[in-house]
Amino acid sequence: MTDPTLTHEVYGTKQRNMKGNAVKTPHIGKKCIIRTYASGVHFGTLVDQDGRQVELADARRLWRWHTGGEGISLSEVATTGVDQSRSRIAVTVPAMTILDALEIIPATDAAAASIETAEVAK
Repeated sequence: MTDPTLTHEVYGTKQRNMKGNAVKTPHIGKKCIIRTYASGVHFGTLVDQDGRQVELADARRLWRWHTGGEGISLSEVATTGVDQSRSRIAVTVPAMTILDALEIIPATDAAAASIETAEVAK
């Protein structure tokens, strides 16, 4: 992460709020779902964020996911979790750097538990 004062990048431009301060997610330290542009959907504890680059701890890739409720979106996955019998979740890795994050969605405790306890897909 190059410049800690510049954090949110959109189309190559670092973004700042109206006071000129760097934009930083309020979700650092929380278990989150990360939707990316080209590298899929991931879950883990958000350690840091610099524009589209995020650092996760104890990360899992959601290779295929079905919600634990009746919805269809990642917002519901972050709220109700996954249907473990229909989802395919990869092995946990201790750390991951994602370079193309588009969405950072904090997960509820129930949603996090459903992802953390899912069997490793084979």
